[in-house]
Amino acid sequence: MLTNEQLVLDVGRLRMRYGTKDVLHDVTFQARHGEVLALLGPNGAGKTTTIEILEGFRTRSAGHVRVLGTDPARADERWRARVGVVLQSWRDHGRWRARELLTHLGKYYASYATASIQRPWDADELLHLVGLTDQADQKIRTLSGGQRRRLDVAIGIVGRPELLFLDEPTAAFDPRARREFHDVVRGLVDHQQTAIVLTTHDLDEAEKLADRIIILNGGRVIADGTPSELARRIAGEDEVRWIRGGQRFTRSTPTSTEFVRGLFSEYGEEIRELEVHRASLEQTYLALVQEAESGARHAAPREREEVAR
Repeated sequence: MLTNEQLVLDVGRLRMRYGTKDVLHDVTFQARHGEVLALLGPNGAGKTTTIEILEGFRTRSAGHVRVLGTDPARADERWRARVGVVLQSWRDHGRWRARELLTHLGKYYASYATASIQRPWDADELLHLVGLTDQADQKIRTLSGGQRRRLDVAIGIVGRPELLFLDEPTAAFDPRARREFHDVVRGLVDHQQTAIVLTTHDLDEAEKLADRIIILNGGRVIADGTPSELARRIAGEDEVRWIRGGQRFTRSTPTSTEFVRGLFSEYGEEIRELEVHRASLEQTYLALVQEAESGARHAAPREREEVAR
């Protein structure tokens, strides 16, 4: 059980209703310092609504929400100085140069610096952190898509936030830009102990970055666990295949790394054509969503019958 000091997010029985329609149903989860939490789910699952409530941009209908120990619906500017937000895209400030924009924004955060709230990043330090040192004096409109996304992150973390929200951070990235962006995110976690809440439709990205994954569907949490835990939940155990002495072997195991280590310890160079097929997060995700949607379809007639009675 996590203590209040360890918790960055504490969400219990969160509900959101628009008119007569519930879009969030008793959503419950927690997150701790230095953790990357990914929210997955199809369009309309409730990801954006959940994030907007956590950011303090939308008022919930019911439930318990604490972000950095504060109810975001009642949070002040000092609380906001501890939270960073990276939206899908920023389209303003094209005529600014990267360094001058970050210096300008940093002045707002400096006024909130205390013993518990760190001073903002120096612009040049921050540009180095996100890999934009060479672009410091370029006008923002001249940056490439990948460079602009790095600047988006710099804008979101200029105040050294304890918690960072990333909304679809690598949409439309090429593979190289996506890999470089992932390095920046992992650096924030490893060196700054920043907690990150990530929404993405890229399952490979979620598997690479997230310590924990929450899958939403129809406004409900249908799964919560590490990528490997969720993969094993549906896809089962990893499959290891190899050839020894001209004979082909196959073994299913929940601990493929340990199994392969033991295999080579016992047989060494006799092992040929070793393959490890890991349980797939994509399989898990699709199976869980399909299972949830199937359950909802079967529940709906029963609900109508109960109403009729």
